[in-house]
Amino acid sequence: MIRSQVKTLVDQCFQQGVDQGLWSDAAANIYNVEVPRHEGQGDFSTNFAMVLAGKEKRNPREIAGQLVDLLNKDEDLLDKVEIAGPGFVNLFLRPSVWSTVLAPISEQGKAFGLSDIGQGKKVLVEFVSANPTGPLSVGHGRNAILGDTIARLLKATGHDVSREYYFNNAGRQMRVLADSLRARYLERLDLENEFPEDGYQGDYIYEIAQGMIDEAGANFQEAEQDFFRKRAQDAIFADIDATLKRIGIAFDSYYNEHTLYEEGKIEDVVTELRAKGLVYEQDEATWFKTTEFGEQQDRVIIKNTGEPTYRLPDIAYHREKFRRGFDWMINVFGADHIATVPDVLAGVEALGYDKSKVHVVLYQFVTLLRDGKQVKMSTRKATFVTVDELVDEVGVDALRFFFLMRKPDSQLEFDLELATAQSQENPVYYVQYAHARLCSIARMATEKGVALPVLAETDLSPLQEEEEHQLLKTLASYPALVADAATDLAPHRIIFFLMELAGNFHSFYNKHKVVTEEQQLTAARLCLCQGIKTVLANGLDLVGLTAPERM
Repeated sequence: MIRSQVKTLVDQCFQQGVDQGLWSDAAANIYNVEVPRHEGQGDFSTNFAMVLAGKEKRNPREIAGQLVDLLNKDEDLLDKVEIAGPGFVNLFLRPSVWSTVLAPISEQGKAFGLSDIGQGKKVLVEFVSANPTGPLSVGHGRNAILGDTIARLLKATGHDVSREYYFNNAGRQMRVLADSLRARYLERLDLENEFPEDGYQGDYIYEIAQGMIDEAGANFQEAEQDFFRKRAQDAIFADIDATLKRIGIAFDSYYNEHTLYEEGKIEDVVTELRAKGLVYEQDEATWFKTTEFGEQQDRVIIKNTGEPTYRLPDIAYHREKFRRGFDWMINVFGADHIATVPDVLAGVEALGYDKSKVHVVLYQFVTLLRDGKQVKMSTRKATFVTVDELVDEVGVDALRFFFLMRKPDSQLEFDLELATAQSQENPVYYVQYAHARLCSIARMATEKGVALPVLAETDLSPLQEEEEHQLLKTLASYPALVADAATDLAPHRIIFFLMELAGNFHSFYNKHKVVTEEQQLTAARLCLCQGIKTVLANGLDLVGLTAPERM
């Protein structure tokens, strides 16, 4: 693509300078060629001169001048080259260069933007991992969409991706769930019962209890706690699974926390840490020396009741991830996990594994707004809003789009009225309407008897308007954007790109006709529109949204 062409040109000039004795190869592979943040600073800019000057103790503007002399020999790609500031070199491309992006878009179609930069790297993305104690809340929904889109990005860039749901089906929470169901079951039968003080209050517990009564009446009243635990767990997880499928999410594997106990892996971790001198007993509890790994205080991993804290199974689970041969392990967690992440990473390091292979994406929580005020949509299934309720109101596309509109670590305000508005103020409508409008242009051209052009046979030189050049530049940035979004685990960048491309297109369309009296101009603009439509559709699909042809 165009960015890689420019990078190749700078690399070639760098090597020419080495060959001519202008500079050493000390800056090889450590300088950048990037798109400037501000207008007027060129189409691309390189910090080559400043990086090399730091290595050779020279004046960066002097080196920049030498680089400019070499770059100016390429008249096919470059219109002009300038030195800026302390030694940046800004490159301005010839306007005709930008239209070359339409050829690979046309040739590659749905594959445009895909790459193999991941080189088959084995990646595990663990996300959702909601406890099977209730329906998915809105917070879980943001987790689900973030994790799913990160997995999509990594797959699109050539990584070998596995999606995993860590099934937290062990510990005190599950005993409380079992006791809650038993109490509601007995209550429905008008039998004596005692509801746990901190039991699960939602109506979904009543629904499970009623299902058991419909199935077998009072026959389960003498059943053991484990029976009620399994009935609740299975029913709730079936509900979670149905919700996830509804929003287009599927997993490759599920890992049950309970197996860590059954297979002795919890005890094995403690034994290994103890053998390394990293575990000690105090106040009848077992402590892990996390201070040995930079923490301010040690952490309890087994309470004085004999029950492990949540840190211990998490450490054991991550050891299993390493044992399964993953090169990169990504966890999507809510911000409430921020204090536990260092403890788990300390455990990973203590067991002899490379903690840099574990990457945690922490996301902030979601506030639902209507008329500018925080709302709760329903208390049907508890005191929180469920993903299903949100989908019922705004639809899957708006749900996914809005959950990705902010960086994960930013607070997200979800405006329900905006998400359902059929207007260009609604960002998802704005983007999808751009695709529908592009489809309409092609239909309109055909209705007027204008044959849709073949790109290879079309003269693109009539694309001279500033709006056209801006659209072409935006299209050209897409492959690098996808690669960077995947590498940085930043799916919001795809949403930003789609909004930018849609905005550029709407601005162009409002100012210029596509089907005109000039045949060559019409053909060129129809080719441009086809390229925009392809990239919009690719971007929408990448984040799990539909690309409607009519709206």
